[in-house]
Amino acid sequence: MVVRAEKVVFEGEVGDIDCALDWPEGEPRGWALVLHPHPLHGGARDNKVVTTIARACAIHGLVAVRPNFRGVGSSAGEFDQARGETADMRALVEQFRQAYPDAAAGKWALAGFSFGTSVAAQLYGLQQQAGDVLPDAVLLAGSAVKRFQFRDIAIPDDTWLVHGEHDEVVPLAEAMDFAREHALPMIVVPEGGHFFHGKLLVLRQLVQQRLASL
Repeated sequence: MVVRAEKVVFEGEVGDIDCALDWPEGEPRGWALVLHPHPLHGGARDNKVVTTIARACAIHGLVAVRPNFRGVGSSAGEFDQARGETADMRALVEQFRQAYPDAAAGKWALAGFSFGTSVAAQLYGLQQQAGDVLPDAVLLAGSAVKRFQFRDIAIPDDTWLVHGEHDEVVPLAEAMDFAREHALPMIVVPEGGHFFHGKLLVLRQLVQQRLASL
């Protein structure tokens, strides 16, 4: 469970990255970076899917970091089609590791919802290309990776995908194409929509099941 929420500012390429940190009960066993949906369509770190994933991470003992992308909340800059957002998250990873070395020494989960899945997937690729630390788990909900793809995607073969059967924003067929391209299994939530209305408890349980293997 989340026992303390804290606001922190990291520094991106164009200025402040406005973040919330959700601290778990007891000593953290790692951390999670949870990325929100499209900034121009109301996406922010307080989105219910984002907070549900973050809560599951905190229950698992991870410090959940929920940043606002460029132009959202107090974060500097303007929407940059995932390019600038990905660069900012790469900077955030390094700054978090320096500021919270104990948590960063544990397991790292990288999660995204909708637009955030594209940033997460491309962040993984940049980290891999640079030989930097890679997450121990990648979790993508309502994946929209290809809609904002600006570089080759290289994600692990145990990447966790979950999608609503009746997703009205990213059709299931589109998500299946992405899963097929990368040979990834995908969990489909029956009757689920893009925002998992009425299915958030199911989503939280699915995230906890994935994190249990860390």
